[in-house]
Amino acid sequence: MEENLVIVESPAKAKTIEKFLGKDFQVTSSFGHIRDLDKKDFGVDLENKYQPRYIVSDDKKKVVSELKKMVKNSKRVWIASDEDREGEAIAWHLMEVLKLDPDSTNRIVFHEITKDAIVQAIESPRRLDKNLVDAQQARRVLDRLVGFEISPVLWKKVKPSLSAGRVQSVAVRLIVEREREINNFVSTSSFRVRALFMVPDKSGRMAPLEAELDKRFKTADEAKAFLEKCGVADFDIADIVTKPAKKSPAPPFITSTLQQEASRKLGFPVSMTMSVAQRLYEAGQITYMRTDSVNLSKLAIGSAKAKITELYGDKYVKTRQFKTKAKGAQEAHEAIRPTDLNRENISGSPQEQKLYNLIWKRTIASQMAEAELEKTTVTIDVTGAQEHFVANGEVLKFDGFLGVYLESTDDEGQNEEQKGLLPPLNKGQKLELDNIIASERFTLKPPRYTEASLVRKLEELGIGRPSTYAPIITTIQNRNYVVKEDRPGVERKYKTILLKDSNIQEEEKTEITGAEKSKLFPTDIGLVVNDFLLKYFPRIMDYNFTASVEEQFDDIALGGLQWHEMIDTFYRPFHENIEEVLNVSERTRGERILGDDPVTGKEVSVKIGRYGAFAQLGEASEESDEKPQFASLRSGQSIETISLEEALELFKLPRDVGEYEGKKVVIGIGRFGPYVRHDGKFVSLKKDVDDPHTIDRDRAIELIEEKREKDRKAIIKIFDEEEPEIRVLQGRWGPYISFDKNNYKIPKSTEAEKLTLEDCKKIIEKGPTSGKKGAKKTAAKKTTTKKASTTTKKKTATAKTKTAKTTKKKTK
Repeated sequence: MEENLVIVESPAKAKTIEKFLGKDFQVTSSFGHIRDLDKKDFGVDLENKYQPRYIVSDDKKKVVSELKKMVKNSKRVWIASDEDREGEAIAWHLMEVLKLDPDSTNRIVFHEITKDAIVQAIESPRRLDKNLVDAQQARRVLDRLVGFEISPVLWKKVKPSLSAGRVQSVAVRLIVEREREINNFVSTSSFRVRALFMVPDKSGRMAPLEAELDKRFKTADEAKAFLEKCGVADFDIADIVTKPAKKSPAPPFITSTLQQEASRKLGFPVSMTMSVAQRLYEAGQITYMRTDSVNLSKLAIGSAKAKITELYGDKYVKTRQFKTKAKGAQEAHEAIRPTDLNRENISGSPQEQKLYNLIWKRTIASQMAEAELEKTTVTIDVTGAQEHFVANGEVLKFDGFLGVYLESTDDEGQNEEQKGLLPPLNKGQKLELDNIIASERFTLKPPRYTEASLVRKLEELGIGRPSTYAPIITTIQNRNYVVKEDRPGVERKYKTILLKDSNIQEEEKTEITGAEKSKLFPTDIGLVVNDFLLKYFPRIMDYNFTASVEEQFDDIALGGLQWHEMIDTFYRPFHENIEEVLNVSERTRGERILGDDPVTGKEVSVKIGRYGAFAQLGEASEESDEKPQFASLRSGQSIETISLEEALELFKLPRDVGEYEGKKVVIGIGRFGPYVRHDGKFVSLKKDVDDPHTIDRDRAIELIEEKREKDRKAIIKIFDEEEPEIRVLQGRWGPYISFDKNNYKIPKSTEAEKLTLEDCKKIIEKGPTSGKKGAKKTAAKKTTTKKASTTTKKKTATAKTKTAKTTKKKTK
C-alpha cells in the first residue's frame, strides 16, 4: 500500500511536483475537472434550491476508475489543485466522486511549484474551503441557466443554432457599440503647421530644430494666410523652460496586464498567453498565472534587489510594494513573477522563452529606481503674428528601470512623439528658417478593440475575473459573433502648403488610412443578436448589473452570501422575462431596406439568413410566379453599412468571363462559397485571394488547371473498361476506394497500387468508411452502415451482371 497519494489537475504539474517529494509520495493527475453539469433539464434542480446535477463525463470515467483504485491502495490522500475557485471546485468534485472524508483528506495549495513551496504546503494542509466551491458553483449554475434559457429564444426569434452567455453577450455589446461609434464618426480636418529652423550646434555646424505651431487652422486659406506672414517674418526664442521629471516603472504582472503586454509586445492572442503561462507555471518557472494582485513576497523583493545590485549596482535599486487597483479584485495571490529571479532565461519553446523573459523583465523593473529626465520647452516668437512655435526636447539623465523595461500602450496614432535632444539655444536668439509646412490632418476615429484592449475594458468595468478573460474572448469568436482580422486601409487625399525660400507651393497628396491589424469586428449575426438581447433582456446586457453579479460571487467566496439565495434573486425575474419575450417578441432578421433597383424598380434589402447575411432583390408575391433574387454579402460588407449601389453589384453574379476549350467559364457564389464553373465541374476560388466580382478568364483557367492536376495526382488506380465507377484514390488521410459517391477505407497492410478489381469489390462489400476519425459508432450509425453495405452488395452484384453481359457480347 502506498503511503501518500497526491492528486493534481495536470500531468505536467504532477511531473514537476514528483521531483520535490520523496519515495513515500505518489503523484497523479485528474486531467482537470472529472465531472460537469448534466445536459438534461439544465443539469439544475430548480425546485430544490438550484442544486446542480453532476455527471462524470464519458472521457473521464477511465480516469475516475483508476483514481478510485489508487485511493483504495493509499493510506493518505492529498489534493493539490490550484488555489483559486476553479481549483477548489476540482478538489471538492474529487472528494465527492472518490468518496473521500473531508476530515481526513488533506487539501494543500501553493502559489508556485518550487521545493520550498511544496514542502511548506505539505507541512500546513488545510480543509476544503466550501465558500470558494459555492462561488464557483454559483457562476457555473447561473451561466448554465442563462445560456440554456436564452439560447432557445434566439433559435425561435433570430436563427437556429445560436447561443448566448451572461458575460460573453456583454463583451459582444462593447464591440458592437464601438463599431457603431466608428461608423457614425464624422472626421473633421484641420491644418497642422510645422517649422524647420537651422541653428549652430556646439561645433559650429548647422543643426535642425523642429517646432510646431501652438494652433491648428480650420481651413487651407487660414493656413496659407499665416504662411504668407511667415514669409516676411523674423523668428526668435522668446522663452526656454527646463524642468526635471521622473518616470516610474509599472507594477508586476497580473493576469490582465500580462495578456495585454504579451499581445502588444509579442503579438500573442490572449488564449495563447494563458496556455504558455500555464506551461511555465506547471514547470515551476513562474508563480500562478491567474491573479489580480500586484503584491510581491518579501522573499521575491529581496531576490530582485540582489539581482539588480549584481547586474546594475546599488543606484538602480528602489524596492516598492504596489497596491491592487482592479475593481472587485479577488484571491490573495502574489503577482505573476519568476520563481527564481536569478534565472534570466529558460529552455523551452520560443513562446515560453519570450513570455518568461517578459515576466522576468517586468518583475525586475518594478523594483528599480525611477528614470530621471530633463524636459525642455522652447517658445519661438513670430513677428507680426500672435501664434508661437513650440519645440520640445527630452534628455535622459538617468535611465533607471528604462534600461530593462518600458510598458507599451494601446493608443495607436495618439502617442506623444518621441522627443529628441535639442541643440544649444539661448533666450532672444534669432533663428534661420529653412521651411514651414502646413499639412491637412484629420480627427481620429475611436480605435477598434484588440483582444488586449478588450480585456482592459472588461477589467475597468469589473466584468469577468482573471480566470474568465481568455474564455470570454475565445467564446465570442467561436460563436462567430466577433471576428479577429486584418483589413486594408483606404486611400485619402490631403492638402499641403509649403513655404520655402519665400515661395508658397500648394499640393494635393494621397495617403493610406484606416488599416487594421488583428482587430475585433462584430459580424452581422453578432449585431442582430446584440440588438435583440438589448431590446428584450436589458438587465442581462447592463454593464453595471454584470459587474454587480461578479461582486456577489466574491461575497459568496468570502462566506457573506448563500449561493442559492443569490441565484434565486436573479433567476425568478429572469425566467419571467424569458416567458414574456417568447410571447411578445417578433422574429427578427436584422432586415434593412436599401431602396429600389433603378432598372427593375424592385425593392433591395439585406438581412440575416440561414447561411449568413445576404441581399434580396424583389419580394415573393402571390400574384406573380417571379421569385426574388438572392446574393451573399462579400467579405468585409455588413448589413449595417452596405449601400444600395454595393448591394446591386452583388446581383451581377453568376457572370460569364469567356470560353475555355469551347465551353463557357462562369463565376458564381454557391452554398459552399465562390466558384468557377466549367464543363459541368466546379472549382472553388481561393479564400482571401480571388474575388468573384473581379476575377478574370486567365485566373479562372489557372484554377481549373490546378484542380485538374490535383485530381490527376489523386488517382492511384482506375478500372476504365471493367468498372469505371470504382477508383483507388489518394486522400488527405491516405489511400481509399471511391464507388457510387461512397468512400471505402483500405486496410493499412494493403498496398493501394497492387489492388485488383476483385480486391476492391471485397473491400466495398464490407461497407463505407464511418464518419469522423475515431468517433464511436452509435446504434444508428451501425444501422446506416448495414443498409449501406446491403446497397453496396446489390450494386456490386449489378456491376458483376453488367460486366458478364459485356464479356458475353464481346465473345459473340
